Amino acid sequence: MASDKTHQFHPSLHFVLFPFMAQGHMIPMIDIARLLAQRGVTITIVTTPQNAARFKNVLSRSTESGLPINVVHVKLPYQEAGLPEGQDNADLIDSREFMVPFFKAVNMVEEPVMKLMEEMKPRPSCVISDFCLPYTSKIAKKFNIPKVVFHGMGCFCLLCLHVLRQNLEILQNLKSDKEYFWIPSFPDRVEFTKPQVPVRTNASGDWKVFLDERVKGEETSYGVIVNTFQELEPAYVQDYKKARAGKVWAIGPVSLCNKVEADKAREGNKAAIDQDDCLKWLDSKEEGSVLYVCLGSICNLPLAQLKELGLGLEESQRPFIWVIRGGQKYNELSEWISDSGFEERTKERGLLIKGWSPQMLILSHPSVGGFLTHLWMELDSRRNHIERSTAHLAAVWRPIP
Repeated sequence: MASDKTHQFHPSLHFVLFPFMAQGHMIPMIDIARLLAQRGVTITIVTTPQNAARFKNVLSRSTESGLPINVVHVKLPYQEAGLPEGQDNADLIDSREFMVPFFKAVNMVEEPVMKLMEEMKPRPSCVISDFCLPYTSKIAKKFNIPKVVFHGMGCFCLLCLHVLRQNLEILQNLKSDKEYFWIPSFPDRVEFTKPQVPVRTNASGDWKVFLDERVKGEETSYGVIVNTFQELEPAYVQDYKKARAGKVWAIGPVSLCNKVEADKAREGNKAAIDQDDCLKWLDSKEEGSVLYVCLGSICNLPLAQLKELGLGLEESQRPFIWVIRGGQKYNELSEWISDSGFEERTKERGLLIKGWSPQMLILSHPSVGGFLTHLWMELDSRRNHIERSTAHLAAVWRPIP
């Protein structure tokens, strides 16, 4: 999918894309929109005005080059879902108590989306929806068009989910969270403990409703597209295809569609560092010497652990880039970095980015040899694996509960 080959144009086709409103989900969906539009498919992206603004520049460059990409806006029902006004993206959720209301809100826009779809020209041919938006199944059914589910994680995780859902008794029979078990019918013998697997047997309330609807939405979809590729995990791609009756397409890594530096530098939000300054710093380092540290847009590590991470970077004596997000906890971390002398002691080999970073630009640079990042539940566990595979990096994963 992410190739430069010229394909036949299909001007009568109209795909409507529904990205989930989180950075790790929106970025690859925007790339998919561009890849499809390059093949002559009319694309409409449905999102909120605030999220659309994050990708205004990259989409403007695409439309100015002649790509048929449109964006339509829908407003979230904040009050009805119990969500504070303006929290349109997962990285804006400032308290865990609002995470479930956020998932509710993004799935409560069926009626306005129906009206938008009725007005679209040409008539929509297909829905491509993030797996976190199960309401889109009703949209596709209403218009009698296929729905394809998009996953940013790889087939390893998807196959794990599928097998465990078919064998829930394995988890239910475990005596403790420390007990190891292996997943049956897996290409490799892989052992886990219960907290390590992306299946929740104790979910309740609105969260259980969402999880059940998500599974149903995927099972009733026409097929699945995955941001992975055959060579990365051949056995798992093959077995997941069998589990889905063949309707699985490994189309990644979709980030390869970003050929120009301006597109590599975009990550939805404006970067907190000038692109040229970042490249100048990277150019000054030896090939493969830099460790890039970014724990994602929804990191919830205790301050003490973040301090230990900083001390570890200092003790490593290696060049590093450390991305530090905003919020109260990170304001406290920034104070520690300054007051403890950490920034002064590491200024010759460390680059601190306090805010958003041009991640793809950094990962694709030859001086970067390692990537320390996060695994947050099942939702984003494979996205950065794809990114680092395109940049030929070693990676270290830090689970985020």
